[in-house]
Amino acid sequence: MSPRTGASAHNLLTDHPELYEARFPDPGRLAGRWTEDCLRRHGAGPRVLDMGCGTGRDAAHLHDAGRRVTGADLSGAMLAHARAHHPGPGYVRADLHGFDLGQGVFDAVVCLDSTLLYCHTNDQLDGFLSSCRRALAPDGLLVAEMRNGAYFLGRTDLLDAPGTAGFTWRGTVHRSTTTLTLNRTDQLLCRTRVWTADDGSEPVEQRSAWRLLFPQELRHFLAAHGFEVLELHDGPGPRTEPPWREGRLPGRTTDADRLHVVARRTRPA
Repeated sequence: MSPRTGASAHNLLTDHPELYEARFPDPGRLAGRWTEDCLRRHGAGPRVLDMGCGTGRDAAHLHDAGRRVTGADLSGAMLAHARAHHPGPGYVRADLHGFDLGQGVFDAVVCLDSTLLYCHTNDQLDGFLSSCRRALAPDGLLVAEMRNGAYFLGRTDLLDAPGTAGFTWRGTVHRSTTTLTLNRTDQLLCRTRVWTADDGSEPVEQRSAWRLLFPQELRHFLAAHGFEVLELHDGPGPRTEPPWREGRLPGRTTDADRLHVVARRTRPA
């Protein structure tokens, strides 16, 4: 049976936020705790924008930590789920590639789980960083966590064979087979994921891609938009192995498969 494709298939998880949370559980709010630790260590003020907030779990954790949080996403389904299940933050619809939520109204912009890498082109990345600079108060922070493009220099372990995963949600077993390929010309890591379920539904194929940024390339883009890099490292973080835990300070290397950056908006000269 051939997989279905199309708009609804492409957004299978983002159109079904409860399914997304079942597939990617975070009961200990590790990503939110790591983010709060970064914000606290660098003295960020209370006003936080979580760009690409998804289901709202991390935004709600930062809210519970005492911050005034706005969660932004392009998915209406995700935003509706966040408002219903993770109250506290304000939730708004905004485009990663360019947004205007006010000038100097946030003390930090947070961008987790490779969301920044959905800026596939230089123009899109410029639009995101320009929007962040406009949104941030002087000395405001940008905190981002993503895949590390440098990991794929000479390594093929993530590309050699499809990855499989499975979980049960509402009595139905869902399985995925994920294949990663490189588009070196456009610096994209392309993902094809085929979903199957034991309820008799047809297989669903999803396609997506992340921009692969290299550490020095990221430094260059940030500097060009008026950001000073405070931290740039491959871990520990919320998706590293071993994962970050309280009290662990950032490392000094940028070789592993995740990249973490904390940058400060500089004041005008």
